[in-house]
Amino acid sequence: MATRQAVTRTVTLRAGDARDLAIVDALMTDAFDPRYGEAWTRSQCLGVLALTGVHLTLAFVDDFPAGFTMTRSVADEAELLLIAVAPDYRRRGVGTALIRAAIAECSVGSIAKLHLEVRAGNDAVKMYATHGFAKVGERRAYYRGKTGVAYDAHTYSKDINS
Repeated sequence: MATRQAVTRTVTLRAGDARDLAIVDALMTDAFDPRYGEAWTRSQCLGVLALTGVHLTLAFVDDFPAGFTMTRSVADEAELLLIAVAPDYRRRGVGTALIRAAIAECSVGSIAKLHLEVRAGNDAVKMYATHGFAKVGERRAYYRGKTGVAYDAHTYSKDINS
């Protein structure tokens, strides 16, 4: 995916579906460092999108794909399965817009808690904390990078409507 420098003006969000997997693939390639092994394959994304309660949200800035989230709701809980922001759009409000949209989606439903998991050391933790997520657990050596190096995963949760 080509990158470009831009001054973020307005972040536009829209619902996505399987037809948007090329955008999702390109954003994951651009946003996720391959040494950590966090990106999903196209078939993994397609399989998850087919499940009940899964929502894909795409973020655009000036019609340029800038990020996405994929969430899944089951009963009264939801999980932020994936979030990616193109490097040129980090710290410009795209991630915040996507997180706020995920929280708002939970608020209008009967979701009591939103969960997420992140690699230890990921800079996005600061953004999650700003939006009320608290660390609740840790999975040792959960992620396997391409070189075989293992990285811990931290789990976070946020109570909705509290």
